[in-house]
Amino acid sequence: MNPLDKLPEEMSKLLDGFMTHMVAGDSSAGVTAYIFWMAVAIVLLLVLIFAFKARQAKSLVPEGIFVNACEYVIEFVRDDVCRGILGESWKRHFPFLASLFFFILLNGIVGIIPGCRPGTGTIGVTAALAICSFVYFIAVGVRRLGPIGYLKSLAPKGVSGPMAALVWVIELFSTFIRLVTLAVRLFCNMFAGHVVMGTFAVLSSLFFEPILNEFSTIAVAEVGVSVFWLVILIIIYLVEIMVGVIQAYVFTLLSAVYIQLVEDE
Repeated sequence: MNPLDKLPEEMSKLLDGFMTHMVAGDSSAGVTAYIFWMAVAIVLLLVLIFAFKARQAKSLVPEGIFVNACEYVIEFVRDDVCRGILGESWKRHFPFLASLFFFILLNGIVGIIPGCRPGTGTIGVTAALAICSFVYFIAVGVRRLGPIGYLKSLAPKGVSGPMAALVWVIELFSTFIRLVTLAVRLFCNMFAGHVVMGTFAVLSSLFFEPILNEFSTIAVAEVGVSVFWLVILIIIYLVEIMVGVIQAYVFTLLSAVYIQLVEDE
């Protein structure tokens, strides 16, 4: 039997696995698989934070791969995102931006584990993250300029009359569009990445199954194809890890840029 004959059925199972399934309760009041694994990612993040602080407190000089890796990532967020975008005001916003980065990163890492689901793989979670970022940079602008002052700042200085009103409406619309783009970009990239990875996992399993069952009768060509799919799957895993890091970086970077825009008004 051609392994590809099972492909439609396996792909149907794969796509069903990405649907929202309840792990406790019902649809009206329960916990979905995505929310469950998001909670796992949060617990894992807290464990890593406390473990890092405990190990870091033992010595003034960072020791060990774990501590050095954590410090490298923290310094990356601090220097490349916060200081690089926000300048002197970076200290005020670093806790929020670092929280965004590590939350998205940990969810992405948990999501590549077989059987797990990334919290950021559902539009509800990415929308909540986008709302947090949206409310935060709006609050920064309102605190700095006041409610009326912030609304006035949407129209650039030097523009007056009907043109000012038109530009103000466009800027207001673009401000709310940021909310949509943040949510949709993160969701689509994480969801698409896991579908691609799952597809190659299905292909690899379909070609390896006959090898395990009838190794002595399998042609060398089919063995080569199976090994090829396995190599592709490993590469996809590595790419998925990189995509998770990039998505965490891009979301945090865009949030920092939006904060910087209201800081400079």
